[in-house]
Amino acid sequence: MSFPTRRDMFQYAAVAGAGAVGAQAAGPRREVTTYVFVTGANGVASGDSELALRGHRTVGVALPGHGPEEQFHLAYQTPQDLEKLATLPSPVAGVTLDDYVEATVDAVRRVSGYGPVILVGGSLGGATITKAADAVPDLVDLLVYDTAFCCTKLSSPNDYLATPEGKESLAGSVAAGVIADPRVIGAIRVNWRSNDRKFLDAVKAAFMAEASEGEFLAMLNTLLPDESLQVMSAEARGRKEAWGRVPRVYIRHTRDRVIPLALQDRMIREADAATPGNKFKIYSVEASHAPTARTYRLITEILHKLAKR
Repeated sequence: MSFPTRRDMFQYAAVAGAGAVGAQAAGPRREVTTYVFVTGANGVASGDSELALRGHRTVGVALPGHGPEEQFHLAYQTPQDLEKLATLPSPVAGVTLDDYVEATVDAVRRVSGYGPVILVGGSLGGATITKAADAVPDLVDLLVYDTAFCCTKLSSPNDYLATPEGKESLAGSVAAGVIADPRVIGAIRVNWRSNDRKFLDAVKAAFMAEASEGEFLAMLNTLLPDESLQVMSAEARGRKEAWGRVPRVYIRHTRDRVIPLALQDRMIREADAATPGNKFKIYSVEASHAPTARTYRLITEILHKLAKR
């Protein structure tokens, strides 16, 4: 006896709905794949306009405390008031990985009635999509880790950064841009609008080495200053019987200096060992942690083809 797949159920529902409106119906409703994007640290909710132009639906998850209107202040504008910035309360103080997961699950539930759901996490967003798929595995058709943390043998992103592979990371370059005591504001606040050349050069080498200066500065200006203190150290593993049965893809960034390639490969190996019957399908792009527009077109092409699996 075979059970109907989600695709079968969507097609049945579309045909049944078309029949209900009688002779005026032009045919079954077209099934559309929705890509749900979960940003990494300091990111804002965003979709992918190119995927939308190709006929898909895309949506970015609005993570708690990650609204630009919540994080941007006059003190962050030029001339900056760094003394004031060091004491302003943070909208992500006390925000946890569970809060990110709740927002993501809510988005998945809302879009799942329209067709297949591809849940995409970048960087720290990998921790969120793992736990979201663990909560609603039947509503997620495919998980995509885009140079993202996938915790299985070790419990948190911080644990993976402490491994021999993770110690090669240049993520610590952002420390020079921290402008508030995390113990005071309850978050990590980085001045991405700094014009300190040493800081900018170190962050560029870590995050976007191949970019022009204009591309790099444009990327920095999309980042929010504050990120939660708690998410990097949170328990981020999924259960084999839930997350472990959702098909998954890993997009390796071969020039990544934040999540080094060796660390990406370690996480892939450990996840595959945890669920040998459901291994990663792997793609690779020659890109730093934050891809340029040219490189991101290659990632969009990969994502587009995944809808045709």
